[in-house]
Amino acid sequence: MIHTSITLILTLSLLIWGSPFMAKFLRLPIPAVEIILGSLFAYFGLVGDNQYFDLIAEVGFLYLMFLAGMEVDLKQITRSPKSIIRKSILFLSLMTFFSVGSGLLFGLNGIIVISMPLISIGLLASLSKTYGKEQPWIKLAFIAGILGEIISIAVLTIFDAASTTGVTFALVEKIGYLSAFMLTVYVLYRFLNLLFWWFPELKNILVPEFDTSDQDIRLAMALFFILISVMLALELELALGSFIAGVAISAFFHHEKELEKKMSSLGFGFLVPLFFIHVGASFDIRSLAVEGVVTGALLITFLMILARVLAAIALKHIHGSKEALLVGLSLSMPLTLLVAVATIGYETKLLDLLSYYQLILASIFEILLVMVTIKILQSKKSTQDQSS
Repeated sequence: MIHTSITLILTLSLLIWGSPFMAKFLRLPIPAVEIILGSLFAYFGLVGDNQYFDLIAEVGFLYLMFLAGMEVDLKQITRSPKSIIRKSILFLSLMTFFSVGSGLLFGLNGIIVISMPLISIGLLASLSKTYGKEQPWIKLAFIAGILGEIISIAVLTIFDAASTTGVTFALVEKIGYLSAFMLTVYVLYRFLNLLFWWFPELKNILVPEFDTSDQDIRLAMALFFILISVMLALELELALGSFIAGVAISAFFHHEKELEKKMSSLGFGFLVPLFFIHVGASFDIRSLAVEGVVTGALLITFLMILARVLAAIALKHIHGSKEALLVGLSLSMPLTLLVAVATIGYETKLLDLLSYYQLILASIFEILLVMVTIKILQSKKSTQDQSS
C-alpha cells in the first residue's frame, strides 16, 4: 500500500511537471495532453484508484469552477446590450434543439440525449488564460456560457435527485432548495452591492491594498469552502457553490488585480492538472477495443460540436462569423458535466457500460478536437493580423 502510494505521488509529480513540455513538443493544449497521459499511465498501472487522489481531483474540479467564476465580470454582463443577451438565449435554445433533435434522430440513449445540450465554462477559463480574457469571442462565450452553465447545473441537480429518489416529494423538495438558494444568492448580492457602495472602505479592510498576511487569498479560499459546505448541507451540486464563490470574488474585489493571478497560479499549476490527469485515468484505455465505443463516441462528439456551431449562427452579427464560430467551439467542451452525468447514470443503472464509455470518451475527444481547432483558427487569425 505504501509502495503504491509512493509510486502514485512520484508519477503525478512528474506528470504535472512534464506535461507542459510534452504539450509544447506535440503542439497540443496542456489539458488534452494531461488527459492522454493520465489514461496511458493508468493503463501501465502507475496511476490508479486512490481515495486521496480521488479527493484532490474533486477539489481540482471545484477549483476549476471557482476560477471560471472569477473570470466572470457581472458588471459587464449586466451592462451588456439586451440584444446580446437575447441572442445568447437564442443560441442556447437552438443548441438545445439541434442537440436533442439529432440525439433522438440517431436513437441515442436517453441519458446521452439529456447530456448533449449541457454547457460548462470550466475549460473556458483555461482558454481565457491562453488567449486572453479581452478577446471578443471569450467575452461573448462567457455571457452565453454563464447562462447555459446555470441552467445545466440546475438540470444536473434535478437529474441527480430524480435518479436516486425518483419523481417524488424529495425531488420537489430539492428543486425548492435550489430555487431558494439562487434567490438567497441574488438577495445577498444586491445587499452587499449596496453595503459596499455606502461603505467602500470595507473592501480595503477585507482585502487590504498593502497586505503582508495574504488576506486576499485567505478570504477567497474561505468563501470557496464555505459555499461548498452550504451545497453539501443542502445536498446540491457542489460545482454551483464553487462557481458562485468565484463570481462573488470577481464582483466585489475586482480592485485587487493580483488576486486572480495568485489564485490562477495555484489552480493551473497544481490542482487543475490533477483533475485532468484523473479524468484520463478514469477512462480504461482497453475499452477502445470494445466494438462501438470509438464510433459511438465520435458520433456523440460530432453531433454536440455540430449543434453548437450551427446555433452560433445566432451570434454572427455581433462580432462576425469567425468570432461566432469560436464561441460555438469554446462551449463544446462540457467535460465535467458529461463525466458527472455518465457517472450518475452508470451508478443508477440508467446507463449501460458501453454508453458510459462512449460518453466519457466523447468528452475527451471534444477537448482534443476543439482545443486544436481553436488553436489553428487563432494562429491563422494572428498571422492575418500581422500581415495586414
